[in-house]
Amino acid sequence: MERFIDLSLSAIMLAGLYATMAYGLGLIYGVLRVVNLAHGGVIMAGAYLGWVLFERWGIDPYLALPLVIVASFGLGILMYRLLVRHLPRGPAGGPASLLLLFGTWLVLRNVAYLLFTGNDQSIRTSYSTASVPFLGTYVSVNRLAVLGVAVILPILLQLLLKKTYTGRAIRAVAQNADSCTLVGVDVERIYALTFGIGTALAGVAGLLSATIFSFNPGFGSGELLKSFVVVVLGGLGSILGVGLAAFILAVVEVFAILVLPSYLTSAVGFVMLVLVLVLRPGGLFGHRVLG
Repeated sequence: MERFIDLSLSAIMLAGLYATMAYGLGLIYGVLRVVNLAHGGVIMAGAYLGWVLFERWGIDPYLALPLVIVASFGLGILMYRLLVRHLPRGPAGGPASLLLLFGTWLVLRNVAYLLFTGNDQSIRTSYSTASVPFLGTYVSVNRLAVLGVAVILPILLQLLLKKTYTGRAIRAVAQNADSCTLVGVDVERIYALTFGIGTALAGVAGLLSATIFSFNPGFGSGELLKSFVVVVLGGLGSILGVGLAAFILAVVEVFAILVLPSYLTSAVGFVMLVLVLVLRPGGLFGHRVLG
């Protein structure tokens, strides 16, 4: 029973991290129909930014969240204005966006190698090893904090999308950008804003990951793949589906350790991805536009 509780708690906390990693990728695709392959590079950049703020200026990683959000948002706006906005829209822009954003990821990774070398780094605070008792077991304070942020983020994102004029404009553009242009919505501004928000979410995911795992300039590739799995499982453009899919993936990965060697558990998610693409291409929860 204690083993089951441990695994269940680990799955819940891991699901929060997976969902945080995937929200930005899903949001950008849902509005711009662009697969952001630079997502992994931004996750890595967020991890390094949090590490620099902690190591050189002593800023706690959770207090550094606003700084990482602002910096990542600015990076996203810059990427859109300089690169993404020049891509052709529609099917013709698909291959071009993949190549362009993959190249951007490679640039970010090589800049990190130049600045920080290839050594592993980690953010270790005074509470990194602290834990609290819960249901006969102990839960890491750090993982609880990550879960807290992961719960708050989608709530704020949903409030933005459902309760503000900007959010309603984002949803309208996601449904029909041409009609929005006719009624006076600045579609380019909405695209830039959406890309900035999605990039900011990736930066936050990188910072949260850095408080739990070690990282180097190659960090982000596995996180990008897991983000793809979550977004496709949940249904492209579905914010609620992303959260549910993250939970399903985390549960399957964590409990797979009971029947599979540890080095095979990460492959379980990709097996699920293949099955969903074959049996239900719209995702487990269907295709929705930022629902």
